[in-house]
Amino acid sequence: MISIGFLGLGKMGSVMAPLLMEAGYNLIVWNRSSDKVDHLVSLGAKAAPSPAALASSVDVVVSMLTDDAAICAVFEGPDGLLSVPVEEKLFIDMSTLRPPTVKHIAQQVRNKGASFVDAPVSGTVAPAKIGKLLVMCGASDEDFKTAEPILNVFGRRIVHAGPVGQGTVLKLVVNLPLAVYWGSLAEAIAMGTQGGLDLDLMLDTIQDSSAALAVLGLKIPTIMGEPSPVAFDVASMKKDLLSMLDTGEKFGVPMPATNGVLETYSATIDGGFADADAVEVIRYVTEKMTQPK
Repeated sequence: MISIGFLGLGKMGSVMAPLLMEAGYNLIVWNRSSDKVDHLVSLGAKAAPSPAALASSVDVVVSMLTDDAAICAVFEGPDGLLSVPVEEKLFIDMSTLRPPTVKHIAQQVRNKGASFVDAPVSGTVAPAKIGKLLVMCGASDEDFKTAEPILNVFGRRIVHAGPVGQGTVLKLVVNLPLAVYWGSLAEAIAMGTQGGLDLDLMLDTIQDSSAALAVLGLKIPTIMGEPSPVAFDVASMKKDLLSMLDTGEKFGVPMPATNGVLETYSATIDGGFADADAVEVIRYVTEKMTQPK
């Protein structure tokens, strides 16, 4: 069985990496902080002291990191993945990045004689934990075939969107309507609240209408103020919105709705909600951005 290295044990990575061991792969992990590494080691993984050491020890490298700066540091840093010989290895990055960053890293990987696949995902911690993510993949046909059995460990469906970079573009396409939806729902709930409607009545009615996304029912407890784990925070949503706007600008696509909702998420972060679940934009808009009737 081939050996796989996994870098990035945040909310998503910490539940995704164990699936590789369950599938029978030998797993080596690296993370900036050691607490989550220790947990994986207790489950049977080995720990690498650096990205370079990890890359030297495995056949395939899977990364799930926070943002573009983190991925560049891990790949191109002094003790990064590409600081050691990596010929014929396969790199699969599952982070949500900007397309130019993906293409830049892919080129650096190819310059070292290795292969690169971008494979961002749609889904949060709950589906990630049971391998039911939607994986959007950018790769050559040959690299996709090599990566597919590994990606199947994480996903209920693997979409081959085209060459490297296209998986990332598709991820932004998928996430954009969701970001705008929560922002528009925040405005709708705020309007209804100011008009004297109860929150639970509005949510119950919206959920039973054509205005409901499939995910709404799962998020109603959070919107109602019940304690629940943060699946995808406001700060991450803003990061993705900035990537969407940058990509739209490069493609010459006007994006007034996206620009508008970015202002709402920025205000929500400024209001102290950066680490809250993205749907908390509804509470912020309702409670903080509206005037008493």
